[in-house]
Amino acid sequence: MQTGARGGGLLALGAFGIYATHDVLVKALGATYSPVQIIFFSVVFGFPLVTMVLLRDRTDGTLRPRHPWWTVIRTTSAVITGLCAFYAFSVLPLAQTYAILFATPLVITLLAVPLLGETVRLRRGLACVVGFGGVLVVLQPGAEPLELGHLAALGAALGSAISAIAMRKVGAAERGIVMILYPMAANFLVMGALMPFVYKPMPGIDLAMSFGIAALGAIATVLIIQAYRHAEAGIVAPMQYSQILWASAYGLIFFDETPGPAVILGAAIIIASGIYILWREGRPETRSRQKPVLGALHLRQDTGILPRIGLLLGRGRRD
Repeated sequence: MQTGARGGGLLALGAFGIYATHDVLVKALGATYSPVQIIFFSVVFGFPLVTMVLLRDRTDGTLRPRHPWWTVIRTTSAVITGLCAFYAFSVLPLAQTYAILFATPLVITLLAVPLLGETVRLRRGLACVVGFGGVLVVLQPGAEPLELGHLAALGAALGSAISAIAMRKVGAAERGIVMILYPMAANFLVMGALMPFVYKPMPGIDLAMSFGIAALGAIATVLIIQAYRHAEAGIVAPMQYSQILWASAYGLIFFDETPGPAVILGAAIIIASGIYILWREGRPETRSRQKPVLGALHLRQDTGILPRIGLLLGRGRRD
């Protein structure tokens, strides 16, 4: 591995470690506060970053979306994803939540067929089937009672996949700031409207943790952008699965959580399937047939709280 690629891989590992720390704060606050309140303050503290992006955006145009229906779809799915993901992190063990969320690339691959007209050949199709088998291993339907948190994690994976499809469909035509601003504004308005029903006063330490969620997300995003400038997607993207290691360690240290054999086995199956799909999409013959929907755009759940990595990465390449 070349020095630049090695540096990119290490940057990605650090970024996903920071993302995992971000999720620890979400889980810690989720023991006391509604996901609505956590998301609201995270968006409020995340707006300065978006303001800086807006001020630096030199592209001509307005904030009117060129594809309003796809923008509505992406915005709605991002809001739902945020609520589902934050709730899942609050009530489920960290490692179990990650294992289910790692199914997102599998869902993206399947949805790309009817929504984007892409072709899923036999090997990738089998990888999806195997991956969803891993999800069933984690969930153990019939053996363990399924809770609302499990459904929320599945909803987050589906919502993030739909958002990714919308990005793939119109991302090249829309201004980046439109794709960034609309989900954040929707989160602010929707969560703000719900706040009177769920609000609990927050002491200074909890407000600081809310700020930490936004700050850690911003730092990790910057590191991922730098990672992609040093290494190819085939090196950076699989590093997202290192979050399961962070989740296992954090879960044991802070929440007395130990992943069971089913979670470990299911996560291994899902991760192997996801890496295989990423590898298949990264092959030159695959890129020549279609533009893959995985990779740089879809390393984290699209909650609409912070700018998407792919949008900022694209800006950096254009600038």
